[in-house]
Formats: sequence, C-alpha cells, structure tokens
Amino acid sequence: MRSRLVCPPMLVALVALFAGAASAQTDLGLRDRIAHDLFTFGDCGEPLCLDLSNAHGNHFLPALAEGNDAVIAFLTDAIGSATLRVPLSATSSGATFSVVGGVPVRTSISAGPIFGERTQTLGRGRFFIGTSVTDIEFTSLNGVPLDNLLLNFKHEDEDPVPDLGEPFFENDVMALNLAMSVNVLVGTVSMTAGLTDFIDIGVAVPIVRTQVSGRTEAQILPFGSIAIHRFGGTATDPILRATASMEGSATGIGDVAARVKINLGQGSRMGAALLGELRLPTGNEGDLLGAPGSEIRVEGLYSAQLGSFSPHLNVGYAARTDESLNDAVLITGAMDNLVADWLTLAMGVESELQVGANKFHLPSEIVYADPFERRIPAVNIPEKNGDLLRASVGAKFTVRGGTVLVANALLPLRDVGLQPDFIWTVGLDFPF
Repeated sequence: MRSRLVCPPMLVALVALFAGAASAQTDLGLRDRIAHDLFTFGDCGEPLCLDLSNAHGNHFLPALAEGNDAVIAFLTDAIGSATLRVPLSATSSGATFSVVGGVPVRTSISAGPIFGERTQTLGRGRFFIGTSVTDIEFTSLNGVPLDNLLLNFKHEDEDPVPDLGEPFFENDVMALNLAMSVNVLVGTVSMTAGLTDFIDIGVAVPIVRTQVSGRTEAQILPFGSIAIHRFGGTATDPILRATASMEGSATGIGDVAARVKINLGQGSRMGAALLGELRLPTGNEGDLLGAPGSEIRVEGLYSAQLGSFSPHLNVGYAARTDESLNDAVLITGAMDNLVADWLTLAMGVESELQVGANKFHLPSEIVYADPFERRIPAVNIPEKNGDLLRASVGAKFTVRGGTVLVANALLPLRDVGLQPDFIWTVGLDFPF
C-alpha cells in the first residue's frame, strides 16, 4: 500500500519538472527557427545579406538553399528521430506471479532487466506503473563534434561558360562554421496491466523537452585580390565575416507507445514470449518533440533462469511509416542478477541494424574546373549508415512496499547519427 501513496507525488514532480519550459515556445517551431535564424545574416530579410550594389549578392543563395535544406534537414531529422530512439523501460519490474490452484506463485527471481524485455508477464489482475526521467546531451553528428560543423557554399554556376570557376569570381567560397548544443529531456509514465496470466497490455506516455542553441560564423573566401562578394563595406575595405545565433526550447507530449506482451510458455528454467509495440507520431515534429511517422515493433523474447542469474534475448523488426526513416532489425541481449533481496544488477547491449541504403544524402563535394581543377568538401560530416549499437549498465533497488528505484546509463558504442557521450535514466517502478 505504501507504493500507492508514493506514486501520485512522483507523477506531480515529473510534470513540474517540465512545466517551466512551456513558456519558452514561440510561434515558429524549433525546426524552422534552426533553418532560418542560423542561416540569416544581417537585417535585409534575405538568407545572406551580401552587398547587392554590384549585382553579385544573390549568387550564393542557390547553394545556400541547397545546403541549408540538406544539412539542417539532416540535423533536425536526427533530433526528431533521436526521440524515437529514447529507450522505453521494460513492461514489468519487480516480482511477477501466476496463480496456481488459486495461490499466487512467483515466476521471477530478480526485479528484471531495465531496457531489455523478459518473457514473464505480470500475472492476472496485477498492475505496474513506472516513471522515469532520461537526459540526453548530444555531442556529435556522425562522429563530428556538434560545436565544429563545417559547411562550404559554392557560387552559382553562371552562363555562358558551363564549368564552375569561369568567370574567376565563381571560385569564391562561403565557409560557414556551425556550433550547436542540443539537449533532450524525457519524462515517461508507463502503465502495464495483466489481463491474464499470459497477456499484458500497456502504454507509455513521454513528456519531452527539447532545448537547442547555436551560433554560425560565415566567412567569404575570395579567390582573387578583389572581394567581389562581401557582407558590406567596399571593395578596398570589405566586410567578409558575419555571425548569427539562435536559442529556443519546446515542451510537450512525445510519441506515445502502446504495447502488448504474450507469454508463449513459461517454465521454471526458461520461457518465450512475443512483444508488439506501436509508437504513434503524437509528438510535435515542428518542435522536435517526436519522429515524423509511426513505428511498429514486433519482437520475439527468450529468457532463462539460472539460479539468481537471468539472461534475455530479444530479436525483432521495426517498421517505420515515414519515407525518410529506414526500417531496422532489433537485437538486444540483456541480463539481470539478484545479488541481494533488495538489489538487482542489470546489463545489456542493444542494436538497431538499418534495413536498406541511406534514404538521405548530404551534399557532395564541390568541383571547380577553372582556372585549374580542384575539389573541396561541402561538409565535414561523413556519410554513415544508421546502425545503432549501445551498452546498458544499471541497477534496481527494491525498497519497502515493493517500490523499485531504477538507475541506468546507456553508452553509445558507434558514432552514427546524433549521439551523446552517454544517456542517464533514473526512475521509480510501482508494482501492485
């Protein structure tokens, strides 16, 4: 009964944690603010406030638009997709039971894994509520530090000469250094009910706060001795450098997940189950609070019981409805070990293996033909497939009344997409 009294204050605290950021939202969504504010210099209303007196001011706009669309879309899609990859806690925690001859019989030894799934279901008439907070401070994009993203924009290739570099001023380059800070804080309330001894249904509702800040520094690199392209000044005293910045946050409901687990058979030493999960695009995509489409996950679960040690294997498939997102094969290996009546250690490795080739490509290198052939990269971000690999290390502490305190760290093992150095999660689980 004590856990019933603890639960409401915990939920109130979870809501209060995110409520303060709601006032920071503006009419423009975070996605649009990143695309607009970080690529607009000066106050002329154009993406680039170049000196227009010599009719060369608009010649970088096509490349800027192309690079803006590609790089910012890649970045903002990575933030939105990262919320899809925030792990949900297991559908159950603590002891599980089945009813044999009218008597509850315990079917698990430990409190279970944290993010991996075990095959045991809650048991008929039992109920579980979990609350957690996960913090993600992103630091790199495909292995490149977020505070050192480099973009180069080319001049428009003008007629009548079809090769870039003729006339000579087409060799001018606009180099842009982009430094960003991205933080996603996710508070999740999970609820699971045991319909029968072998069927659980549940829902997970995340509240997401996304904070983004950035600064760009644009530098015109003239090819010759005359600065035809400039942000201002004169040909003899040009202004070749300009800066822009933005800062914003948004808070709201993330992508809600509905789950069902069916136990196919459970013995004293091993068991098998199926897990189905539907993640709905309820998070505001424009504010980077959710993914652009739905996701359907189906996983086969296997668990063994070797004394106090329990290994688990989850293998499945994630089908994503949005055309910008690849499907993935899901493989998770997890284990939990009851080292004391009140302490369960949990570890695991989870992976998402991308299905098919990348659906999104970054700008290719820039090739100049005159006055000599040379190539420069459009971005310093390498192309990588979306295979995700990360390790999980955590513990569950069972306290008075059956409440379970959860602490966990996720460590990325592959620099792909938008990645943090680590992800921490703390939570409370209340089995009834």
